[in-house]
Amino acid sequence: MVEERMLSPKVDGFRMKVKLEGKFSDVARALNSISFLKIAKEKEGVNVAYVESRSIDKTPYLFSMMKFKKNQIEVVYTVPNNVSPTKRKLDVMRYLLNMITLVEPYYEIDNKVVYQLVEETMRQLEDYTTGDYKTLYKQYDQLKREVENLRRSTHIYKGQVKSLSKENYELKNESDELKVRFEKLHGGISDSVLSSRVQEWVIDHNGNINIVDFARHNRVPEARVEDVLNDLVRQGYLEQVQ
Repeated sequence: MVEERMLSPKVDGFRMKVKLEGKFSDVARALNSISFLKIAKEKEGVNVAYVESRSIDKTPYLFSMMKFKKNQIEVVYTVPNNVSPTKRKLDVMRYLLNMITLVEPYYEIDNKVVYQLVEETMRQLEDYTTGDYKTLYKQYDQLKREVENLRRSTHIYKGQVKSLSKENYELKNESDELKVRFEKLHGGISDSVLSSRVQEWVIDHNGNINIVDFARHNRVPEARVEDVLNDLVRQGYLEQVQ
């Protein structure tokens, strides 16, 4: 049995300068309103853990920890190998800002600090998206060339199909002309029908047949009548009398 191993995530973090104006108990009580957070109050601060996913052995895999202290908020979080570090930081920033709205009455937070943190994250995100854009543009350019090649191939194939359709049409016309010529040559009567008519003619005319009269009456070539007569003689249906 092959066991699948989950690669250990990277760990990153940042700090934000603040000033506590209330009590840590107030901070803990305010954060308790968020049900999915694990909160632990300590003497020098309040620790908050947000576990988003765990590994197979139940060990926290994707998580973040915020330490609300007297003069700063420390943030530590994991970054999975298949996730952009900048995107992950942006997600953690969103969690933190939501928490700050709850503890704001008990902390003095300089808006400039928040703006700088957001600006730095957005700049990193811009660099990340720019790199992704270059990759996407390269893929788009490659797909565009492939589409152009397919269009040219389609144009060539359409020309070939048009040429083949024209040849097919010409062959059909030629076949129709040959069919008409064949029918004219054979008087429009099949060999079996013509053989039957020859035998009936011979019976009705007391064993005699005038090829010219028969051919004119049935509108068939005299040469064809002679061929049918010879076939009937060879097959024993008629007997030639000198």
